[in-house]
Amino acid sequence: MSGSSRSRHRITTALAGFALFAAGAALQVGTAAAPAHAATTYRVLFDDGHAEEAGNADWIISTSKPDPLSQDSSPSSETDWTGALSSWGVALQKTGSYSLKTATSALTYGGSSTTDLSKFDALVLPEPNTLFTTAEKTAIMNFVKNGGGLFMVSDHTGADRNNDGYDAVEIFNDLMTNNSVDSTDPFGFSIDTLDISSGYPAAISDSTNPVLHGSFGTVTKSLIADGTTATLKPSDNSAVKGLLYRSGYSGNTGAFFATSTFGSGRVAFWGDTSPVDDGTGQSGNTLYDGWNDSGATNAALALNATAWLAGGGSSGGGGGTCTAAQLLGNPGFESGNTTWTGSSGVITNSSGEAARTGSYKAWLDGYGSAHTDTLSQSVTIPSGCSATLSFYLHVDTAETTTSTAYDKLTVTAGSTTLATYSNLNAASGYVLKSFDVSSLAGTTATIKFSGAEGSTLQTSFVVDDTALNVS
Repeated sequence: MSGSSRSRHRITTALAGFALFAAGAALQVGTAAAPAHAATTYRVLFDDGHAEEAGNADWIISTSKPDPLSQDSSPSSETDWTGALSSWGVALQKTGSYSLKTATSALTYGGSSTTDLSKFDALVLPEPNTLFTTAEKTAIMNFVKNGGGLFMVSDHTGADRNNDGYDAVEIFNDLMTNNSVDSTDPFGFSIDTLDISSGYPAAISDSTNPVLHGSFGTVTKSLIADGTTATLKPSDNSAVKGLLYRSGYSGNTGAFFATSTFGSGRVAFWGDTSPVDDGTGQSGNTLYDGWNDSGATNAALALNATAWLAGGGSSGGGGGTCTAAQLLGNPGFESGNTTWTGSSGVITNSSGEAARTGSYKAWLDGYGSAHTDTLSQSVTIPSGCSATLSFYLHVDTAETTTSTAYDKLTVTAGSTTLATYSNLNAASGYVLKSFDVSSLAGTTATIKFSGAEGSTLQTSFVVDDTALNVS
């Protein structure tokens, strides 16, 4: 898009020096409703409103819905609840730290129903077999963006259990690519259209990872009994990480279990439902007991991942406790030239480029001549925290090339380069960017945006609604 060059004399006030807000600063990203963070009880919602029991499937924790406690208020074994996922549900219930519910109708966010997503910390989608509506996709994406955990358990291509033309692979890919919140590969992965008949995907070596080494045990292998994998795209979301891989695969291909972040929330993908099947579903269904498979550690994987998604797992950043907070000062720039430091005129309420929210934004470059702008803030990330940096970016350019990056914006956290954007990333509006910076827990790091513009034709890099959330 063309855009217009801006005057070098638009603003001359220098930005103030470093200053930190207290760790309880309010989050300014996303919509109004946000999931309340669990203190001692982590609230998990299992979906059963999208044909999860269709055909030869039984993906429920209990036949009592929405409250499994109505079937047995104090289950001691998985048979006390009825469902192919009852082992999963009972194991969480027995810890005394989880409150579980089942959704049987449309998923909402910000409403008053007892199963509204705003009342939960994590949502489990165990092989949905009907498409999510436009409203549901908006609800799910906003839930995650504002701090919720999303567990996507897929199955193989062709597992269309209700014969409506859609399987879980298509439904999850549709969620990620056809929603009103962010369809630009928000989680950094896509699900492969595969039917892998068998295998025991192995875990990567990462002793600090809370999903592989959590309070429910150590994960070494999982199980494929007709499943699929994911292709990772870290250039779209650097937080994406493969944790278990199909034999012979590594890196960005063949990921059987992967995690990522989006906004302030967390995401997990698992390529098959067989690992969480405990073999004790309702009469008439032929099920597979992957939960207790002796060649895998599926129970530990499911439970550790649930804890991590809901906020009950260690971040791997040091093992300490962490108070959920947003750490950046003046995150939406509405206080003008405070807290951040950088080039003159970057923080502005100029009408030349629109803010995403409010009146102010950070506008780097856009002069149409050789120019460099910087913007930075130093922040201390407590030990034991999981940390996510997010911001909204709008790239506006007069460049016409589709192949050459003449103007660039580099984003760094400490000594780590998180991403580089250019005139090739021009778009009509703001796009949410999210990065896992948990490795910086226990340090003071500088978050920095550096824009370098070439000698002709302007490119504007406009940043708004930043956040550094810890939990």
